[in-house]
Amino acid sequence: MLLSSHMAPPKRDPSSLTPLSAASRAHQVAESLRNAIVSGQLRPGDRLTETDLAEQLGTSRGPVREALRQLEHEGLVVNHPYRMTEVLGISQEEIEQVLVPIRLVLERFAFQKALPLLTDADFVALDLLVESMSQAAQAAEADVLADADIRFHELVIERSGQAHCLQLWRAIEPRVRAHFRRDAPEHLDPTAVPDQHIHLLQELRSRDEARVLLALERHIYDFLIVDGSDTGSAPKGP
Repeated sequence: MLLSSHMAPPKRDPSSLTPLSAASRAHQVAESLRNAIVSGQLRPGDRLTETDLAEQLGTSRGPVREALRQLEHEGLVVNHPYRMTEVLGISQEEIEQVLVPIRLVLERFAFQKALPLLTDADFVALDLLVESMSQAAQAAEADVLADADIRFHELVIERSGQAHCLQLWRAIEPRVRAHFRRDAPEHLDPTAVPDQHIHLLQELRSRDEARVLLALERHIYDFLIVDGSDTGSAPKGP
């Protein structure tokens, strides 16, 4: 009988693996809850308790408590002392009066700084993200579409070299993502989001700052939706 020339791999002792720290578990719990909130699995007004969440997620209350604190910092939940934690919604008023103005100031500055620094490799990456948006739009995959949309903007902000801009972006990113997911069903034309980014990418390639900023502002304003209608005051072209 022939014997295999490949020796069986040695057995590994699971006890040799590094246990997860409390901080790692808190991060995992926060990621799980964040995804549930952004996807709509957990809805505005839903009540969360440490005991129930710890039982459902198979962990202790400590990591759950830390995760809820992080989500409260991100504006996704609010804690009512001695009672429970409640999932927060995102209102049209917040989008119009808070998120959009912050995005405009932040992204205008970052896009200006990134414009002369974008490389051919960056444009390839942005092209791939637009293609991902197109495929997700056609497949009605709102979560994939939102991920690619967020990543497109984040990549340009990263390339700006402005660390404080990236820090601010990541602070508001969960609320921006919730906005994208909330409004995705309202877009009757599934190609609207990728088409907007195709135009924005064309202007980025032009390296014309005025054209880029105008396209960016129009893009951000174009998705202010109330009852399926655009209510934003988008800037006019020349």
